[in-house]
Amino acid sequence: MKFDPLKMKNWEIAYEAEKNMKTVYQLGEELGLTEELLPYGHYIAKIDYQRVFERLKDKVNGKYIDITAITPTPLGEGKTTTLIGLVQGLGKRGKKVIGTMRQPSSGPIFNIKGGSAGGGLSQVIPLDKFSLGLTGDINAVMNAHNLAMVALTARMQHEANYSDEILAKKGLKRLNIDPKRVEMGWVIDFCAQALRHIVIGLGGKMDGYPMESKFYISGASEVMAILAIAKNLKDLRKRIGKIVVAFDKYGNPITTEDLEVAGAMTALLVDALNPNLVQTIEGQPVLVHTGPFGNIALGQSSVIADYIALKLGEYVVTESGFAADIGFEKFWNVKCRISGLIPDAVVIVTTIRALKCHGGAPVPKPGSSLPKEYFEENLNWIKKGCENLFHCINIVRKSGINPIVCINKFYTDTKKELDFVKRFCEDLGVRVVFSDHWLKGGEGALELADAVIDASKEISQFKFLYKLDEPVKERIEKIAKKIYGAEGVIYSSAAEEKIKLIERDEELKKMPICIAKTHLSLSDDPGKKGVPKKWQLRIRDVLIYRGSGFIVPVAGEIKLMPGTGSNPAYRRIDVDLNTGKVKGLF
Repeated sequence: MKFDPLKMKNWEIAYEAEKNMKTVYQLGEELGLTEELLPYGHYIAKIDYQRVFERLKDKVNGKYIDITAITPTPLGEGKTTTLIGLVQGLGKRGKKVIGTMRQPSSGPIFNIKGGSAGGGLSQVIPLDKFSLGLTGDINAVMNAHNLAMVALTARMQHEANYSDEILAKKGLKRLNIDPKRVEMGWVIDFCAQALRHIVIGLGGKMDGYPMESKFYISGASEVMAILAIAKNLKDLRKRIGKIVVAFDKYGNPITTEDLEVAGAMTALLVDALNPNLVQTIEGQPVLVHTGPFGNIALGQSSVIADYIALKLGEYVVTESGFAADIGFEKFWNVKCRISGLIPDAVVIVTTIRALKCHGGAPVPKPGSSLPKEYFEENLNWIKKGCENLFHCINIVRKSGINPIVCINKFYTDTKKELDFVKRFCEDLGVRVVFSDHWLKGGEGALELADAVIDASKEISQFKFLYKLDEPVKERIEKIAKKIYGAEGVIYSSAAEEKIKLIERDEELKKMPICIAKTHLSLSDDPGKKGVPKKWQLRIRDVLIYRGSGFIVPVAGEIKLMPGTGSNPAYRRIDVDLNTGKVKGLF
């Protein structure tokens, strides 16, 4: 394509590429889809997963590739862009390849980080539809989640206002909900720090039950996690009914099933269970399903999308949110355990910029110019930063897979810097490639594509980090020590109480661990770069996600509702009044 990423903005490239994009009917024909295609206009569709499963249930799966990264800077290091570049590179090699990725949240879109459509000549299109809601899956998750809170708060109000006799006449049994032990909050798909801790129900007795409450961003909803791991509608409905909304005054869980709202929640999610089909700017198919935030959520594309893609394609490229300590660890020990799928190859994305950051350079700030030090050659910073890369390589190796390291090239990188990192990886016995997909699209990712084709022929010794019958604390501490590099774990009194409750429950205590932790450090302190030494992982709370089947320890000061910065992206987003196109997305 004759686009120059050095002179054009991402959204300008995307809109030029859209002039020649394939229709979903063409994409469907190339994938062998017929009646399974559910068009949303000419360029987006959903795929009827049930029909695909039924028709292709006996077909051998394609190769399964996961993209992860070293600990990123606050700017991100192009992991999604690398996923798309690899899909394009494999396409250039004549492979039938499909990408599976997560849907962007409106939070980052309108905040500082921006979108998740890739960048340069490795993007997915149509950009505006992809970035601004797609087919409404995130809205469906928000509505289903908030309906559970509507059911809870309404029930609390009625129980406060009516006697047992009147409740019985209304067909209700008193649940004795403890207002101080409400587990769920509300969700919204914006970075709204003002909603982190709120009081609701103010006014008269007909205005709800007065109590403290909270908002999370939509990606952190347990409903989103369930959408990511549900295997079919029956599984979805069962999991939705198990969501613990609160506890009663005797310590018993109150579920959505108890509130008689699980069926209605599922009704809101029926269409959302079907993955979405879009394309790269070079015309390869991409399935988009579930939400982001590998730091505070599962952060993976859906099991259903991966199942479909593996039946339809020769190669499937997916990604794990953020770095190897968070995204890959959850992919490995949570998602793969649930799906039964094993990756054939794993790619770790690194950049000279990130290595400098972990080696001592000033930390870049989103929305501000990159510090001048990043434009200056500094091999000492790179050498020090490679400690983080080495740590992430070892994380992946613990799963039984020897990763490929992809050096995502920036035009500011020098030959000496790139060669240093390449020699470092080669000395470790790791495949290492340069990739220039941001600047050149699929042509720039051919070396990466070849490395993936080669690596995926090997038989891995894939194994999980822990067994589900190990005590909860033992599993948390394995992750803390063997993955993050902590010396130990410190639990708050609230976390200790939750773990005791979990250990008394035969179902809960055998659920996998899904830790919420900052993505900006291997530790729980975002300010600690490189490979922090002599630190303890602090667990302040433990969330019980019975529906999705996770135990969610919350580490450090991580917030499940991000905040909006002082220079948010929404200041630069507008609409072209002549064409109706959204401009300013990035």
